[in-house]
Amino acid sequence: MKPVKAKDLVELDGHMGVVALQKTPLPQTVIWQAGKNDYSEDPIHTKKPPNETKSGEWVIEQLLANDRGHWGPLEHPAITFDCYGFVHNVPMQARTHRVGVSFDVQSQRYTGRRVMKVAKGELKPEEVFYVRPPGLYLDRKGHKYEWTHKDYQCELCRCVEASAHYSDGYERGMAEEHLRDYLPQNIRQNFVVSFSLRAALHFLDLRAKLDAQLEIQALCECMVPVIKDWVPEVFSYYETKRLHKARLSP
Repeated sequence: MKPVKAKDLVELDGHMGVVALQKTPLPQTVIWQAGKNDYSEDPIHTKKPPNETKSGEWVIEQLLANDRGHWGPLEHPAITFDCYGFVHNVPMQARTHRVGVSFDVQSQRYTGRRVMKVAKGELKPEEVFYVRPPGLYLDRKGHKYEWTHKDYQCELCRCVEASAHYSDGYERGMAEEHLRDYLPQNIRQNFVVSFSLRAALHFLDLRAKLDAQLEIQALCECMVPVIKDWVPEVFSYYETKRLHKARLSP
């Protein structure tokens, strides 16, 4: 049995994903305009840029190739993601490094009805709580361990018990900010996050590393195809030179 990888995790879990809410149109053209402006005699809006593909090729050739390191113009395009179904630890980890982004995370103070629906059997526990799917996993030192179907089911049962405890307290009139203390840390939390292109690539440098925690690698796996479709030429270069290589701070 092979260890579960981040790509496998997204498919096996089935409740997490990423959707782009907003993104700069023609982002590689914007980078071209920003980069060209630095040595243009005239205002850059008076210059006709090449098409989006050609602009992307220019960005690679003139700004990034051969480790030139001119990443500044990549701060102009921006993208906003709706990240849903990720375990609580993922947004907490995502905010622990300086990545120059803005987060809004689903509050456990106002979203307890889903927990009570688990207690009443109206939602499956795996829809509200995250439990690693059965499989073979590695710890941080590379030691393998098996997480069985029985382990998985037992953990889901504990989530149902915690939900019932939450529901009982709510019926007694307890406040949500008090009751959330009795929930397991594996509750799912949706979050909205906005990046510049440079910050998004730096985030992947930090969190798509192959020794990063599996669940935040899964977040990166969901982000990658969206970014790749948005800036195909730039991302092709990044994928070859930096993705999974832990080369930090572009």
